[in-house]
This record gives sequence, structure tokens and C-alpha cells, in this order.
Amino acid sequence: MITKINLVDVASYRNTTTLNTDKKVNIIYGLNGTGKSTFSNYFYTPDAPKYKDCSHTNDGCKVLVYNQMFIQENFYSKDSINGIFSLSKENKEAKERVEQLGKNIDQLTEKSKSYQVDIDKEGETLKKATDTAEKKVWEIKTNYSGGDRVLKFCLEGLMGDKKVLFNHLISVPLPSVKPAKTIVQLKEEVAAIDGDKAIIYNVLPKVSLSDLLPEELELLKEIVIGNDDSPIAKLITQLQNSDWVSDGLKFLGDIEDETCPFCQSKTITPELITQIKGYFDETYEESKQNISKILTKYQKIVESLTELDTYKESPFSSGFLAEMTETYAFITGMLKSNLQKIEQKKQTPSLQVELDELVEQIEKFNKCVDAVNASIGIHNKKVNNSADEKTKIKNQFWQIVRWEYDQTIKTYDACKTECSEKTTKLTEAKKVVDEEITALEVERTEKQKETINIEESIENINKGLIDIGITDFHIEKYEEDLYRLVRTGTDGPIFLSLSEGEKMIISFLYFRELFKGKQTADEAHVKKIAVIDDPVSSLSHIFVYNIGQIIKNDFFNGDGVEQIFILTHSLYFFYELVDSNHKRRKETQSLYRLSKNTKGTTIEIMKYEEVQNDYQSYWSVINDKAQPAALIANCMRNVVEYFFNFVQKSDLSNVMQKQELQEVKYQAFIRYINRESHSLGQNIIDFKEFDYGAFREGLKLLFEITGYPEHYQKMSQI
Repeated sequence: MITKINLVDVASYRNTTTLNTDKKVNIIYGLNGTGKSTFSNYFYTPDAPKYKDCSHTNDGCKVLVYNQMFIQENFYSKDSINGIFSLSKENKEAKERVEQLGKNIDQLTEKSKSYQVDIDKEGETLKKATDTAEKKVWEIKTNYSGGDRVLKFCLEGLMGDKKVLFNHLISVPLPSVKPAKTIVQLKEEVAAIDGDKAIIYNVLPKVSLSDLLPEELELLKEIVIGNDDSPIAKLITQLQNSDWVSDGLKFLGDIEDETCPFCQSKTITPELITQIKGYFDETYEESKQNISKILTKYQKIVESLTELDTYKESPFSSGFLAEMTETYAFITGMLKSNLQKIEQKKQTPSLQVELDELVEQIEKFNKCVDAVNASIGIHNKKVNNSADEKTKIKNQFWQIVRWEYDQTIKTYDACKTECSEKTTKLTEAKKVVDEEITALEVERTEKQKETINIEESIENINKGLIDIGITDFHIEKYEEDLYRLVRTGTDGPIFLSLSEGEKMIISFLYFRELFKGKQTADEAHVKKIAVIDDPVSSLSHIFVYNIGQIIKNDFFNGDGVEQIFILTHSLYFFYELVDSNHKRRKETQSLYRLSKNTKGTTIEIMKYEEVQNDYQSYWSVINDKAQPAALIANCMRNVVEYFFNFVQKSDLSNVMQKQELQEVKYQAFIRYINRESHSLGQNIIDFKEFDYGAFREGLKLLFEITGYPEHYQKMSQI
């Protein structure tokens, strides 16, 4: 069944025009020129380029169209008509088997469709799950292609489509453990190698302090005393105060001054002074000088120690700063301690001094420096090879987001697996049914061959001609599967000699048999939809009635008809087809109206109560200034002809000779109304001077001077 038709950008359907229906019978009324032919021609050749924007729903039914194109293709070029195969009544058993097979095929087809519906549902479920997952994953693009955009390079080629980004993410293997790095760390790494911070850092200097010579260390440990041969040496040694005595020497005054610098008594003699100075000989003085040199040397060693700030300033020291600070404090403390010891040795040469060892603490500190320098080296290498490093960071980025979105992917995978399993089972079940349908189709075709002939179609068409009252021509079998038109007493081609009405009747009876029958002996069983365009346009009212009855009996009430669309310009025929029973009409029929103005054709639902007669329809067109000029003028001609020829029994030419209508401004109106033919819309196209106001004024004047102004006023309100 067709449930929706869209006609777009073709002929008078300038904008999208839609017909929605859920009924078997669809009756469409429209005046000539409103788009009926375009409607039926679309279904006759739906694949034609001009219908590229048009569309309709169809669940597999075959659409057969009766219109002028059908008549021309089947009759105008030949008198022999393609035969229509129908089931013979002679072989009842075979016919009943064909019918039963057809029913079985229909049942299985519905079952197959049901499976397909379930398959489609699974597809929709998976699509919904995919859309949800893709929308969630799209957050990656939103989060990292905006803002600081540091990691935007990781999304290159993936930012234009949700599906592409999602498929890339699910292609990334899930890490076995949670990635150690974070997005923040990756951003810092990128900034360090590919931004303002992308600079080369110098390595940090190791702590390398000079050592004292072994003999210098031994001197510090040595007790420095004076000359043992001095007479006073024994006393100084016993007193163990040689350093005190040595310091006192600088306080000795003139040699003749006998005041002792130690006790301030007149005890110093020149001989004692000589003995004291003799005790502190050159060896003693040399040792003191050497101790002073050691002190100076060690002071320089202390001063050579690199400042701690040098290490603190490096951004790569942050992980080792606590340990380095602590170790550095130990080193500086020990240096100060050793320096104090040497200073004490200088003041007290007899003091034994042993310096603290710095090797262990320096090694500990330098181990941290080595680690920091290793990081600096890695950083500098990354800066020098930023492209390779960004590739590594990109891989790490996708491992992190793959881990973060694992739950989203697991939910999607679970749904995909479930839908896939169900779809596989449904597809297999459908395949079994489809194979059974194919087998039944083969059997039905073979059985149908036992009963196929075209004689019954010939008989039906000829009976239809007789029923309508046509007896001077008929059809007969021609060759194997063709009909031929035959007129009594004539041997040559006769179709072109038929009247328009006769052509329409014979062509429509042929269409009826074509729809009922099969075009080939092995044609498959298929549901059919009929589109019938104005089958009574050239018929008298008695034939209109007969065609209406055929349509109602064979199409409206026919079992082999899935759906039918009837288009007509005749309200008489329209009324003939519309079911007068309101309840039954509401259940089975939909009524539509085709209307056209300067904006194009529209399709509107029409209520039974709103249907106007032909004469009223003409007035509705006249009263719509937006209608095409040719259509307005044609309807004016129809109104005048109908009212004065049929209602008032007046001669039209006499009416148009009224003196009041002879003014120049009414001449175009008069010339058109007096034309013999008003069936062709192109008549008015030749009138460059068409003026809606002038034509309307002429029509009004015509009714006024003939005594019917009230009628004009009434009809002008339609």
C-alpha cells in the first residue's frame, strides 16, 4: 500500500506537495490544468529524471497506471494489443491449487515481512545505541579541540564526523592497567616540547670539592710543639701550655723590660727570653705557616661549593628537591665544621684535628644531580625530536581516553552483540520462510502453466463492450499471445478510426483485464495498486455511469486490488464513485482536491459535504485572482455558456451583441467568450492584453444587462 506521496519541483508542483492516506480507495478531484496528468505520469515512469525529487512509499506492490501514456503505448502505435493471461475455468483442480498456493505465499510473505520488521527493530535498537555512544564519545572532540587546544593535534582527521571518531576509539586496544600518566601531564609534556617552554636546558653541575693532601691531613692530626733541646722545653712540656707561651711571645716588650707578660712581675730576664724563643724554632714556625695555608685552602674549597639555588631553579629538580636540600645541608654543615676545626688548629697548633669525611654525602647529592640531569637529557632529546615525541604523546592520549570511555564502549558492545545474535536468528528464520516462498512460487508457476490462456480475457473485454452498448467492433486472438481489434467489414488497422470515447472504453476494458490477469505465463503472485486518470473525459453520461460501475465492482470491491487512486475533473463522475454511506465512506475512502494558483498545485483533503457542482467550481476559480489567466478565462466561458445556453435557453452570440459590451475595454473579453473551443487552455495565452479587472467587469456587466445582477452577486461570494 502507498501511504505517502511527495510531488516536488515538477510541472505545476513547484513546492513540496504531499498526499497522506491509509485508505484503499482514494478519489482525487481537480479541474483541467491542476496537475492530474503529472500525478499519474509520475507513477507511470517514476524513474524519469524530471521526477528525481518526487517520492512515495510502497511495501512491494505493483503499480499499474491508466492514463494517456498507457493508451498511446498500448494502442496508438499498433492495432495488435499484448495479450493478458488469465486463469482458465476448465481445469478447476489446477486453478484451486494455484489459488491456494497464492494464499500460502501471501501468508508466508506476511511472515517474512514480520521477521523483517523484527530485524529492522534490532537495527534501530543498535542504531540508537550507536548514536548514544557516538554522542558520548563526541565529548572528546568538544573537550580537546577547544579551550587551550594543546592536545588538538591528537584529534586530527577525527573532528568532522561522530562515527569516524567513535570507530577510531573502539579500534584502540584497552590498556591492561590504568595508564600512569594523566591528561594534565600530557599537556605539560606537549607544552614543554612544542611551545614557548620548548627550550634546551643546561645540565646541573655535580658537587666536586678539592681534597686536602695526605700530608696536610697528617699535619692537622699532629701535635705541633717547640724545640726539645731548649732548657725550658721540659718545663713547657710539663705545663702542656706551649700554645699559651707561643701566644705570649708577641706581648714581650723591650728586652731590657723585665716585666713578664704572663704574670706581670719583674721576672723576665734576657736569658729567659732567649730560652723561650729558642724553644719556638724555625720548625715550629714553619708548621704554623703550613696550618695557615691549609686554612686558606679549605676556605676556598668551601667557597667553591655551588649554591643550592642553582639546583632549585631547574624545573626537573622538583622530584628530588627535598632529598637534595637535606643532603646539601649536611654537606655545608660538615664543611663549616671542618673549617672551624682547622681554624682551631691554627689557634692551637698543639691541638690534634681530624676532619669529617664528605664523600658519602657528596655521592648521595650527586646521585640526585645525575637523576635530574637524566630528565634534562630526556627533555632536550624530546625537544630536538618533537615530532616523534608528539606521536608518542598521541598514543598515550588515546590509551587514556580509551580507558576513560571503556564503560561507554562496553555498553555499546553488549547491545551490538545482543542485536547481532537476535538479527542472525531472525535472518536465518526469514531465510527459511523465503526459501519456502520461492519453492511455492515455482510450484505455482508450473500449476499456472496448466491453466493459462488469453481466451477468457478476450471474452471479458468483448462482453464489456456489449454491456456498454458497443457492437460494431470487437477483439480477437492474434498470433500466440496478442489481441487484435476487428471491425465488421474492415480488414485494415482500425484503432485510429475509433472515436475518442470508443478509444477510451476499449483501452479501459483492456486495462481492467490487464490488472485482473497476468502479463506473462510465469508472472509471480503480486499485490497490485491502480492509478486511473480521468477515464471518462471524452464519454457521454451513460458511458460515465458504466465506467463508474466497472470501477466500483472490479477495483473498489475487487479482492485482487490492494489500493486505487482515481483522478477526475468531472463532478458527475466524482459523485458516482463516492460512497453515499457516511460510515462506510469514512472507513474505506479518502477524498482529495487538486487546486492550482500562481504558487503552484496543492493537494487538500476534501469533505463530502464541501463538494461543489461544476458550475460552482467554475465560479470559485473566477473569484480567485491568483489562478492562471488561461484557467480564469476558460471558466468564464464555461459559466456564460452554461448559464445562457442551458439555463436561460438563450443564444450566446445574441447575448454577446449587447450594445453595452461593445466598448473597447471589453473587446478582449468578447473575443474570447465568442471562441468556438474553450477546452484548450492555450487559447488565452495569445492575449497579451489579458486584464483580470477588465474581464471581471465585462462578466459582471453581462449579467446585469441581461437582468441577473443578483445571481452575479451571489456567485461572486463563492
